[in-house]
Amino acid sequence: MEVNGHVGPGQRLKGKVAIITGGARGIGAATAELFALNGAHVIIADILDELGPPMADSIGGRYIHCDVSQESDVESAVQLALTWKGRLDIMFNNAGVMGPSGSIVNLNMDKMKDLLAVNVSGIVHGIKHAARAMIKGKGGCIICTSSSAAIMGGLGSHSYSLSKEAVLGLARSTACELGVHGIRVNCISPHGVPSEMLVSAYRKFLGKMDMGAEDVGRIVGESGSLLRGRSGRMEDIAQAALFLASDDAGFITAHNLVVDGGFTSACSTMNFIYQ
Repeated sequence: MEVNGHVGPGQRLKGKVAIITGGARGIGAATAELFALNGAHVIIADILDELGPPMADSIGGRYIHCDVSQESDVESAVQLALTWKGRLDIMFNNAGVMGPSGSIVNLNMDKMKDLLAVNVSGIVHGIKHAARAMIKGKGGCIICTSSSAAIMGGLGSHSYSLSKEAVLGLARSTACELGVHGIRVNCISPHGVPSEMLVSAYRKFLGKMDMGAEDVGRIVGESGSLLRGRSGRMEDIAQAALFLASDDAGFITAHNLVVDGGFTSACSTMNFIYQ
């Protein structure tokens, strides 16, 4: 299969049907393209109606408007997979928002509820309706995007950190139930990947509205990775998702795959000790 003139390097997902929420841009789009290159039939579920359809067309997939905070939208996305290909093999719950920042003493609770509706309830909706389809299909793979902010304090706002740690607990809990049906549930926790969401956060935090992905990537690469001169890329997360979705990860469930250049495993500021 060819996508945008490129021939897929393998067929690790040949014939499998996947839904990717938040798949119209960023990590979701990179994953959608890689899944298609590996033989998957991909549904992009997003609220970005200008970006989603052309992205889906470019990979031979389908697009559906999907606000994951609305259970009916997620249910419709799963139903599209069943109508289109008669099955659902992979659910990548990737959609998320940054939410309110600032001190806990001034936290805007209305904005907090909006964040939880997407980052937590949206994941619940995805697992719930994917599981229904996968139980009938006797197996499948569910992947949820968490964050390094769920592992270490101080890497995200209070509300964002809360939501992403909740994702880890939910994935582990549902993995315990769904394993008997041959359904694997795992998480990916990226760190410092210069997606549109992270770039926007850096612009706001540093007050530099002209910052781009390369600028953020350089900052993160210098301060947030044990791999000198190497920052995270959206393709790194896509490759992690490909692995978890493939049969290569057939005995992996209830796992959190951290893709962070070693940041959460060691204090990178202490590297001078070894130099």
